[in-house]
Amino acid sequence: MIQLHNVSLAYQKDATALTNINLKIERGEFVFLTGPSGAGKTTLLRLLYGALTPTRGQVLIDGQNVSRMAASQIPLLRRSVGVVFQDFKLLPARTVFENVAITLEVLGWGRADIGKKVMHVLKQMGMESKLNLTPQRLSGGEQQRVALARALVNDPKVLLADEPTGNLDDANKNQILNIFKEANVRGTTVVVATHDRRLIDQSHKRLITLCKGEIVEQVEKETGSDDQTR
Repeated sequence: MIQLHNVSLAYQKDATALTNINLKIERGEFVFLTGPSGAGKTTLLRLLYGALTPTRGQVLIDGQNVSRMAASQIPLLRRSVGVVFQDFKLLPARTVFENVAITLEVLGWGRADIGKKVMHVLKQMGMESKLNLTPQRLSGGEQQRVALARALVNDPKVLLADEPTGNLDDANKNQILNIFKEANVRGTTVVVATHDRRLIDQSHKRLITLCKGEIVEQVEKETGSDDQTR
């Protein structure tokens, strides 16, 4: 599903963000990216949804070479990639319902189908009672669930999340993790960048560690009670 071949990215001649990254993530995998601040986690995620182009190497998503796509092709790629940003990026003047619906509006869904699908995913997130509120009237955990609903509403092939549990309490962290697991069980390939060691340790998923723009360790998935057969 995701392949990186000899990928390097330099913002400037003396500032290399990623160096010679080789990585393969299978369809339906759940993978964590970890490492200290500045290790390259966010940069790697941005390569995967076409926000950055590598200086060298190839980035493939579902057989498509993202690194060679024209700017006009990127929106089509993003129809199959859900992204949860660290700062949520919710539209402040729009309601919860509207923030989630915008994904389906862009895809050309009809009004009735949008309404049904958005309400379904908001119920999954426990946010159906907040559908008419704007983001500034929500807690951090509620905003995170809305961002997740927006990313998952079109059942993407790939879900990318950048520090999705930052500043959340344990209850909200567990809820977010369960939502990721449920999406993964439905077949979505999940890639989560996080510093949260507790989240990683309780998940028993494959772990990729970055440091100074390089992959320094890969730990395969452990057998755990949360594993399910697909």
